[in-house]
Amino acid sequence: MPLAERDQHEAALVLFSGGQDSATCLAWALARFNRVETLGFNYGQRHAVELECRAALRDGMANSNPLWRERLGPDHTLPLDALHMVSETALTREAEITITESGLPNTFVPGRNLLFLTFAAALAARRTIRHIITGVCETDYSGYPDCRDDTIKSLQVSLNLGMERRYVIHTPLMWLSKAETWMLAEELGGSDLVALINRESHTCYTGQRETLHPWGYGCGTCPACHLRQTGWEAYQARKADHA
Repeated sequence: MPLAERDQHEAALVLFSGGQDSATCLAWALARFNRVETLGFNYGQRHAVELECRAALRDGMANSNPLWRERLGPDHTLPLDALHMVSETALTREAEITITESGLPNTFVPGRNLLFLTFAAALAARRTIRHIITGVCETDYSGYPDCRDDTIKSLQVSLNLGMERRYVIHTPLMWLSKAETWMLAEELGGSDLVALINRESHTCYTGQRETLHPWGYGCGTCPACHLRQTGWEAYQARKADHA
């Protein structure tokens, strides 16, 4: 049985922050799985406004497609205050965004994705869900080690051993550029989905939603805004080339 056909009879849990990548992953899951639940984390992030964007994205996707509405299940939010307490980063403190001596930006929150996926697996166990979906990417990204393919594969093995289950962690964006992520959104839901993600998702590290740029809301200067802007512009250029 083809993978997509088999998946239609199973449930999935999407790590859903309210950003561009996780919103695209939610659409990807809704196109493939019979039941899709979402999970967000409040860890004291500086850009906590992303959590407020999740409802509009979920509602927009449900309203755009009757099948997606039928498949979209409950939303969950978990507090992870301890991560804020142990982290001294520009995502959990009011600090200038810089590159550290290790070569990583100080927006890297040590252990964040490891904890997210571990808690997601624990919730999935209670919800009888086998498939876990995350928007981590090793193409256009800030170099975070917990976004790398090797890390995710290793964690899947550890979770399966430690919980005696057979989770499958899906990373549909792992090898996509930001432009290709926009293209995937268009393939999944057309221009309406692209417009929804552009308008309602939040990526900016500083949490600013005062200014709407062609590529979405944000400060326009942080690394997340830079990646999103360059990806949007490359996506628009590709569309123009094929017009």
